[in-house]
Amino acid sequence: MEKLTILLVGSGGREHALAWKIAQSPLCGRLVAAPGNPGIAAVAELKPVKATDADGLVALAQEIGANLVVVGPESALEVGLADKLAEIGVPCFGGSQRAAQLETSKAFTKDFCKRHGLPTAAYGVFEDAASAGEFLDTLEAPFVIKADGLAAGKGVVIAPDRASADAAVVDMLGGRFGSAGARVVIEEFMHGEEASLFAISDGKTAVLFGAAQDHKRAYDGDEGPNTGGMGTYSPPPVLTDALIEQAWRELIVPTVEGMAAEGNPYVGVLYAGLMLTEAGPKLVEYNARFGDPECQVLMLRLESDIVPTLLAAAKGELASAEPPKWRDEAAICVVLAAEGYPDAPKTGGLIQGAEADYGHEAEIFHAGTARDPDGKLVASGGRVLNVCALGATLHEARDVAYAALGTVSLEGGFYRSDIGWRALSQH
Repeated sequence: MEKLTILLVGSGGREHALAWKIAQSPLCGRLVAAPGNPGIAAVAELKPVKATDADGLVALAQEIGANLVVVGPESALEVGLADKLAEIGVPCFGGSQRAAQLETSKAFTKDFCKRHGLPTAAYGVFEDAASAGEFLDTLEAPFVIKADGLAAGKGVVIAPDRASADAAVVDMLGGRFGSAGARVVIEEFMHGEEASLFAISDGKTAVLFGAAQDHKRAYDGDEGPNTGGMGTYSPPPVLTDALIEQAWRELIVPTVEGMAAEGNPYVGVLYAGLMLTEAGPKLVEYNARFGDPECQVLMLRLESDIVPTLLAAAKGELASAEPPKWRDEAAICVVLAAEGYPDAPKTGGLIQGAEADYGHEAEIFHAGTARDPDGKLVASGGRVLNVCALGATLHEARDVAYAALGTVSLEGGFYRSDIGWRALSQH
């Protein structure tokens, strides 16, 4: 096969991990990232086009003669990038605007689950506090309150009592998340451990693409506010082969088939957030892209070339593609975050030690970094660096990651010291 020109859309840690993996492919002739970040600049050309500028990205794809566009963030799907690329015949790894509603609208997903009998929590969708209150009367604490639209992983409140549930509803409907909170989804609370299961779909066929378990809370011991994710590891021992098979049969396959039957074939990553309840795995939510930071550990564990899989999915040819191959090792990712994250992260802090070579075992992916006018590396977002490692066991991977983290500094930065605790406490 001729070498490909590939356009990667996005600028976070997930995209740095994808760029790192794509750049290793013998099929990759030229890799361009838009807008990218200083870490991605080491393996790709950067172009200053935002992920939400669909027209600008289409023009860039045409300008460079892209054979494949790989979409990182959900925000690019929400503005219809995949649809616009389809109009000009450029293969895109990422869902259409309508298919991406599986992530961009929680109400869409809950209604889809209801139509297709998928296991998930009981729910209601509301646009006013009074009717939301009537539904809350039918549930027992704790309560799950979600903004309907995209809120960067922060639009979910687990309310321990009725007063805080009512306050969360008023807060969201009152505009805290803008248009994303114009509707709220209220769900019954599901008991169990959470885990993430990934599939890649071409609209007709789906292949399993690993599993992970992340840490949403900001501080050790799962304390503090919800974040976009403070760390993750793969594979998660709690997600057994039997549970994966059950989730595949009861959730993934019916979703891919149901979306196709409804005229919205799903192309790209289907990321199922699962609650492992006593009654089996139930869907917490779908995401229409690789998780962040889950993508980072998946890329470390993926032994095979990722480009043939991405291209086959974009072109509807997964059924005849080689399935992905995985390393036996465990992988872990620890997020170094800026002071004040997630509520008011402080940007501009000087980063040191992030560009050293840590050898085969450890990788540092840039999530929220930029160059200051003097060329120094500084924090530009809430989650700044992803310090990742492979190991024969999760224990080994954790030790390598935290050793590497000890050589990196960020003014005012913080990280959790207990990533992987669930799995490690079981051994």
